[in-house]
Amino acid sequence: MAVQNTFSDSQSEYLALTAELMDIRKRGETPLAFVRTYGCQQNVADSEKIKGMLKVAGYSFTENVEDADFILFNTCAVREHAEDRVFGNVGALKKLKRRHPQILIALCGCMMEEKHVADRIYQSFPFVGLVFGTHCLHQFPELLYKSLVDGKRVFVRDNDDKKVYEGIPTFRDGTFKGWLPIMYGCDNFCTYCIVPYVRGRERSREPEVIINEAREMISSGFKDITLLGQNVNSYGKGLSPRPTFAQLIGEIDKIEGDYWLRFMTSHPKDCTRELIDTIAQSKHISLHLHLPFQSGSDRILKAMNRHYDREKYLAIVNYAKEKIPNVSLTSDVIVGFPGETYEDFQQTLSLIREVGFTSLFTFIYSPRVGTPAASLDDPITAEEKGKWFQELLDTQEEIAASRCASMVSKVERVLIEEKSKKDGYLSGRTSGNIIVECPGDENLIGTFQNVQITEARNWILKGRIT
Repeated sequence: MAVQNTFSDSQSEYLALTAELMDIRKRGETPLAFVRTYGCQQNVADSEKIKGMLKVAGYSFTENVEDADFILFNTCAVREHAEDRVFGNVGALKKLKRRHPQILIALCGCMMEEKHVADRIYQSFPFVGLVFGTHCLHQFPELLYKSLVDGKRVFVRDNDDKKVYEGIPTFRDGTFKGWLPIMYGCDNFCTYCIVPYVRGRERSREPEVIINEAREMISSGFKDITLLGQNVNSYGKGLSPRPTFAQLIGEIDKIEGDYWLRFMTSHPKDCTRELIDTIAQSKHISLHLHLPFQSGSDRILKAMNRHYDREKYLAIVNYAKEKIPNVSLTSDVIVGFPGETYEDFQQTLSLIREVGFTSLFTFIYSPRVGTPAASLDDPITAEEKGKWFQELLDTQEEIAASRCASMVSKVERVLIEEKSKKDGYLSGRTSGNIIVECPGDENLIGTFQNVQITEARNWILKGRIT
């Protein structure tokens, strides 16, 4: 059972002590923190908690790393490219640290839970003073204070106590779009994925706590709330009595207000008819189902340890289409998994054509140290995988263009999110998570507007506010 703990008084005391310390160490009128987040929305949510604690400790925030007293990179281990970017950006801070020795440079997140990465940081980047893994978020005030006071390097990782910590201060990046974690960790152990090793086993938050947080966000004006978990469909594991994800999202949907409720990520093996029925009957749950299938080949799905086959996946999709006629389906796809043949890849393309996805997140397989797939034979060349990848992109582009074209002349409800600096158009998203651009004043940002679609591009709709 997941143990629910509260952010401790001692950690709050460390924040107060840090605030006193920074009155002396700051370079300007106010101590400034630079926080850069890589990777998934869960990392974004973690960074919002770190910012919340920094705010209590007296910090303000800057987007200019040159001005910062505290620099933090919250890292991602899912893709090799993300790791390379972190190493490059950390290396570039060496000269800044030399000019301003009192700056504290810190790294946290999934990469820091990988021993070989933490060892490399320790040996090759001596100017990095603080490193902590994903399981140390609730200890951040203490780690920060000790790093500042002692001047010694602090490295803490691999200490998963399998607990859930509530009451950590949060400083949200947005005012109308927000993230709401409902669980942490993953028990699936897909053979290509590092997440269970760096995020730990699944732990669910109590439903009452989640519902109350959602109510607070809605009353504060949030219009688009995304429930987060590595596999939201298995929410409730460890709780007694165990609620289902469908029950949780159904209870949140009962909260009065004008908002959309989203969730990610959904694992097909745990996606139930109960969940689809709940979406179909809801007032606020978006008509968008992100359901990663990864491969259309049963042979490859088994090698990935995905615990479903093509037939089961299509059964879920077809039930969703039946119950939610306007459902927007998106997915993740991996190209070039070790041992995949062109025939396997063609099965992926045929599934994409059969489902008709709104959009896809597509990746060429990237081996992760410590995962079973990293030791498998991988005879297909990078060049060949690149050709397959382009074929996949071309196929999905045709599908997306056709889907967008079918929406011309329809009126869509759109949450306006931003104004483009390039052309001055407003940009927002539909309930189905499709981007819509339209002319309008920026005071409409953060509001719902009815937009008549006048033009369709491959991925984007254009229209006018009615």
